[in-house]
Amino acid sequence: MAESNLDALSSTHELTRLETRSSDIGPIAEGIMKVLKKINAHRKLYETNEEAVKQHLIGEVMRTLGWEWDNPEEVRPESRTEEGRADYALILGGEIVAYVEAKNLGVNIEKREEPLRQLAKYCFNTGVRYGILTNGAVWIGVKAFEVGSSLRERILVKVNLLNEPPMKAALKLSLFSKSRILEMERISSLLKALELSFMGLVKEGYPREALFEYLKVDRGKRIVPIHLLEGHENPKVAYVYDNGWKLLPLPERTMKGVLLAVLLYMGQKAFGDEKREIMAAYEQLKRIPLEQRKAHEILVRLEEEKKLNISVEL
Repeated sequence: MAESNLDALSSTHELTRLETRSSDIGPIAEGIMKVLKKINAHRKLYETNEEAVKQHLIGEVMRTLGWEWDNPEEVRPESRTEEGRADYALILGGEIVAYVEAKNLGVNIEKREEPLRQLAKYCFNTGVRYGILTNGAVWIGVKAFEVGSSLRERILVKVNLLNEPPMKAALKLSLFSKSRILEMERISSLLKALELSFMGLVKEGYPREALFEYLKVDRGKRIVPIHLLEGHENPKVAYVYDNGWKLLPLPERTMKGVLLAVLLYMGQKAFGDEKREIMAAYEQLKRIPLEQRKAHEILVRLEEEKKLNISVEL
């Protein structure tokens, strides 16, 4: 699918995605518990019977994730590609956004390369960005293609329902939900950043309990990812994630101020021609007026193209 189509779909489902934040995690955790009970009671069946895995386990999870599993406008089984048939195609707005490939529970999809490679071929062949590989207990989300990266490097999220706490597994599984799947890559990077930051602080000697308290919502502040803003807001400070969150003072409390701060930060870290280009853009931007929403659009595009995570405090 073309990038513009995915961007349009993302905008169409933005309101739904924003409304399903913490509220969607509890039901997903309940669905996980149902799946675990089935596996505990009928493990031998699922270890040899892929169809049972599809109907009893995968269907259970995907319904919990908001997909209308019996609606061919959202889920199409046995979707044809030139490389073969994918078990399921997930559809939004008439476009395939992901393929799902199923295996029985006896297949170790974490170690075997072939199932993941086959799924990637389905995606690459048809231009579908994401693939989901599962045996009902382990779920792997992968970005189908990216220049200069191996297939394993493109794994965005991996969930093992048998080994992970239900709430943690539910949070990770939510990336496959109908309301969040178009943002799988972005949310995956945020989760990885959170985990790395947390473990880094633990290694520095900070107590886990203190860090949990720190992460609780401070109702005196609103720190919001740049892509969730509308463009008219007046931020106080900006943050960019670079092996930890870096605070960026703003030259002015506008979206243009955020853009200037981000460009200055990027320019200070760059070298050679890239550094000269960034600083030239920075100096030019300082001298010209820039409408709030236009500055916001540039920031969102910059975040996507440069793989940045930018947030602001309101």
